Amino acid sequence: MWTVENRRRYNRDTLRYPSDLTEEEWSLVEPLIRPAKPGGNRRRVNVREVMNGILYVLSTGCQWRAVPKDLPPRSTLFGYLDLWIYDGTLDDLHTVLYEPCRVQGGGDPEPKTALIGRQRVKSAEKGGHGLTLRAMMRVNASRARNTRSRLIPRG
Repeated sequence: MWTVENRRRYNRDTLRYPSDLTEEEWSLVEPLIRPAKPGGNRRRVNVREVMNGILYVLSTGCQWRAVPKDLPPRSTLFGYLDLWIYDGTLDDLHTVLYEPCRVQGGGDPEPKTALIGRQRVKSAEKGGHGLTLRAMMRVNASRARNTRSRLIPRG
């Protein structure tokens, strides 16, 4: 419910971009991000800025090459997103952030059932249906020409 307290809490006017993490949000996310591997080079990038950049791309739907210059380079953002998908960090983030939302909404932390809707899929715009028909007609025509195929029992 939008109360005066909630409006103040979720106000994003003071942030650089509406998709940036607040201090409270960052305190939930920071412990889930794995530290840099030992023995290699020191991590030179601000991981919070990387997270802000990834959230910017996901929330605005902009292309990677259109990432603003005040965020880390697109190659860095994409590299971290790819790494976090691979090592399970993104799944951990989803679990830790999503379960409290479900509980707050009055549901169970884990969904018990799933509904899958039925969707009719159309064929390709260019010749999908026509190509299928032509291929089927070729098979039927070849059987019609070959009279022996009808006379020889299969089995």
